[in-house]
Amino acid sequence: MEVLCDNCPPGGVGIYNPGFWGMNIEEGKTYNLVMYARSPDSMELIVSLTCSRPSGALKNLASASTRHINLSNWTKVELQLLAQGTCRTARLELTTSKRGVLWLDQVSLMPSDTYKGHGFRKDLTYMLLDLKPRFLRFPGGCFVEGNWLSNAFRWKETTGPWEERPGHYGDVWNYWTDDGLGYYEFLQLAEDLDALPIWVFNAGISHNDAVNSSMILPFVKDAMDSLEFARGNAESTWGSVRVAMGHPDPFPLKYVAIGNENCGYGSYRGNYMAFYSAIRKVYPDIQIISNCDGSSKALDTPADFYEYHNYTDTAAKLFIAKNQFDKTSRSGPKVFISEYAVRDGHNGSLLASLAEAAFLTGVEKNSDYIQMASYAPMFVNEKDRTWSPDAIVFNSWQQYGTPSYWMQTFFRESSGALIHPVTITSRYSDLLAASAITWQDNEKSFLRVKIVNFGSGAVNLTIRATGLQVGVNTKRSRVTILTSGNVLDENSFSNPEKILPVMKGLPNAAEAMHSFLSPYSFTSFDLALDE
Repeated sequence: MEVLCDNCPPGGVGIYNPGFWGMNIEEGKTYNLVMYARSPDSMELIVSLTCSRPSGALKNLASASTRHINLSNWTKVELQLLAQGTCRTARLELTTSKRGVLWLDQVSLMPSDTYKGHGFRKDLTYMLLDLKPRFLRFPGGCFVEGNWLSNAFRWKETTGPWEERPGHYGDVWNYWTDDGLGYYEFLQLAEDLDALPIWVFNAGISHNDAVNSSMILPFVKDAMDSLEFARGNAESTWGSVRVAMGHPDPFPLKYVAIGNENCGYGSYRGNYMAFYSAIRKVYPDIQIISNCDGSSKALDTPADFYEYHNYTDTAAKLFIAKNQFDKTSRSGPKVFISEYAVRDGHNGSLLASLAEAAFLTGVEKNSDYIQMASYAPMFVNEKDRTWSPDAIVFNSWQQYGTPSYWMQTFFRESSGALIHPVTITSRYSDLLAASAITWQDNEKSFLRVKIVNFGSGAVNLTIRATGLQVGVNTKRSRVTILTSGNVLDENSFSNPEKILPVMKGLPNAAEAMHSFLSPYSFTSFDLALDE
């Protein structure tokens, strides 16, 4: 930054950064600024958080100065800013009133109050925790590949101090990332969520270019180094890097996926086997996930899991898919449904969530074969809807769950539960999807019967549960319903709670009971079982 004025205007001159469509600054909270600076002219820099008023004038929310910091050589500057006001669209300003030259690099502003101090917004993390996730798949799908291998995610370049990471251009989604959120941070987030990490690494394939199997060994070596980083001891080459970053204990990495949607590429099987053989030799306990679909025919390569993605352009198609795994052969690898959603041109409608719920009832009933499932994508900024729908929408200071998010809350107790047989009697059975589990909460047992009504009419039906060892406690039983007045209704920032699950008592709870389903609804009957 070259400053040319001898008599600079009041407030000085300089540069500013608005963050991502404005920074959320809240009164009474502190914000940590870190940057590297150098000035041969002994310039003083004022760091400010400002907010634009309706008149166009700027209101100062917080300021700090480098007055007592020697910047003659490259210096790491750390300042703390205490906000004196609230602004949802604030910006960071760096100004000076003295002629001279100032060099700046790696400027970062972060709230001091983040989840477990690891940089993630608490409100968004709490929404993840409310789903009770059992695993976290990262760093994503196409982001792993890149349109070109030169822009693929490189885990080694995301380790070490943040300011030393070169960053890279995410050419699939068209943005630059400084890789402050890297391999280590994803492993740490999985740990903070009490979820198992599922690490997806590049198989030597991008959208537009690929490495021949005869030249894949450097990629295999890179993957093996990543496993050593996660699991190696302090004496190992890459385990010592993890320890230096602040995590002496190994991460419980037990699942890896080789590539993302790459099975159709000519070099995938050869590349895959090179990865598979190397991993199996050193880490025999790691579960290896193939990109090839084994639902219709047996895989021609070994794997512990095969990955299955299911995006449909209409809700009806995903509703029908609820039965697609009923007759699939149980021999061979298990299934990991790592991406599913209805992509019908909307931003997350009730109708889409009902189809997704129906699909998950089929997943649940086939859980002897389908071991894991995850909706995708999880987050989207309202200002950058490159992909829709998404489970959680956020801006600088707010967030809301789409109906697809709330649908998933009906399944958060399913992991580790037991499938229970139930009979649903109704003449509308073609428009219904159902599954049932028994689960425990604080040593209290429940039978949960989930039913999707995918029709426009209300349904009267009879539910019969057999094989219960104890009776049903009517007083503790509940019913939860997800529905709305219009099947295409969506949540939004103007009405974030338009579609939410509604819980109420279930006075007729019994092993056999008559019930009523609203049109286009998802209903969960939680029958409390006697001790």
